[in-house]
Amino acid sequence: MSIPVLNINDVIPFKECTLTYGHFNSVHHGHIRYLKHAASRGNQLVVAILPDTNNGDKNLYEFNQKERAESLSSFNFIDGIILLNDEENSLFNAINKIKPNLLVLGKEFEKSKNPEIMKAIEFMRKQNKLIQFHAGDIQYASTQLLERSKNDLLEENKKKFNKACKRQGISINQLLECIESWKKTNLLVVGDTILDQYAGCEAIGMSAEAPVLVVRELQKKNYVGGASIVASHIKALGANCYFLSVVGEDDEAKIIKNKLLEQNISCEFIEDSSRSTTFKKRYLVENQKLFRVSKLNDHLLDKNVEDQLIKKIEILAPKVNGIVVSDFVYGVITEKLINKILSLSKKYKLKIFGDTQCSSQIGLVTKFKKFSLICPNEKEARIALQDKVSGLEALSHNLMSSTQSEKLIIKLGAQGFIAYDQFLQGQYYSQSFPTLSANPVDVSGAGDSLFSVMATALSSNNDFMSSAALACCMSAIAVENMGNTPIHSNQLKDFLKKVFI
Repeated sequence: MSIPVLNINDVIPFKECTLTYGHFNSVHHGHIRYLKHAASRGNQLVVAILPDTNNGDKNLYEFNQKERAESLSSFNFIDGIILLNDEENSLFNAINKIKPNLLVLGKEFEKSKNPEIMKAIEFMRKQNKLIQFHAGDIQYASTQLLERSKNDLLEENKKKFNKACKRQGISINQLLECIESWKKTNLLVVGDTILDQYAGCEAIGMSAEAPVLVVRELQKKNYVGGASIVASHIKALGANCYFLSVVGEDDEAKIIKNKLLEQNISCEFIEDSSRSTTFKKRYLVENQKLFRVSKLNDHLLDKNVEDQLIKKIEILAPKVNGIVVSDFVYGVITEKLINKILSLSKKYKLKIFGDTQCSSQIGLVTKFKKFSLICPNEKEARIALQDKVSGLEALSHNLMSSTQSEKLIIKLGAQGFIAYDQFLQGQYYSQSFPTLSANPVDVSGAGDSLFSVMATALSSNNDFMSSAALACCMSAIAVENMGNTPIHSNQLKDFLKKVFI
């Protein structure tokens, strides 16, 4: 059954309906969470869409109103779509015409001082109608996942990926050309070095001393991790890469250095006798992780060590197109170092990229001010802004505003990610990209691989959305391998040919 799309002037009151309201410029996961919640209230769901212009001002959105309505009409949980116009463009007008029993708005509207929004809310309250503010929180539909096969979900996500590419005017030939352009790019990666070790074990049984599993270690394998795997990814993708880090005076540092040199990565390690090289050992039985043991020091750098690191960055900056800051919050990335990178980026017109991973540490992505791109996940973004309630779109816009970043990737785990760009005087433009893996084996490398592609592509002057499409494919390849391993550009090319319909 087709969803009715009506002009506001043609609307008759809906019976027992829930009303939502917005521009829905590029429908992403935050919108879907929000709309599904509104639909779950049991009434008919009606969505009012803002017009292309505001009182005759220039077009505010990338997609016109009919295109935005078409995107929403694909969702079978929506019962009606209303097109507002320049004369009838307020939430109050929509309520007056539609007469909903329930109004659902984003959490960011709860304390809004906008006169139009306040007028609409007050009108609903005077009519004894319900109002609910919802942040678009993640809700996992376990039954739905059980009812659908992995292949079904993958095929659906392939269609979403291709639809996103079509919307952005991205072709496979264009993406293949992007990959070829990376050969001329030089990047400097700075950050924490980690040695990741995976120990394959077999289960023997339960201990007689305590209710714990007993395993026998069969084999172990080392992988470069932290910022060093970002450098490895960049090199494997075809770009030239320099790597700088601070390590301990230990065997772990020697292992990592040898592995990087094998890949022809120019690396310089500053040894700090007061710290050990971060070492993480994961124990697995039949590819299932049991637990992880970490050896690390996360104190701030000694001033002398910090100055040595900054000096080396100053020497390398004129030789590169971009600087990649991969911060695992183990003390290498200091405020002084970030400020120096900012000044060098202005001096040499470099692109700079920031990523911080604070799964087990305390770190804030907001330390990266005026960067070309930052890549937090949703949790990291909420921690940085101390914001548990705002909808995903409002959260992302606030993060871009507070950091003054040019571009933003919000990672959503199994739901993919959303790419945000600025356009038209501070307005934001976004595109959602799905997960393209049916069989994730090890998700630990997804974020690093995504970040590596974005930094490489943008430093090669590839456009933002094409870069994001390539990053989407890259992360899908990464999670289907055990351990965080470099992905070669030929692997990415082959994957593109499989995923494009």
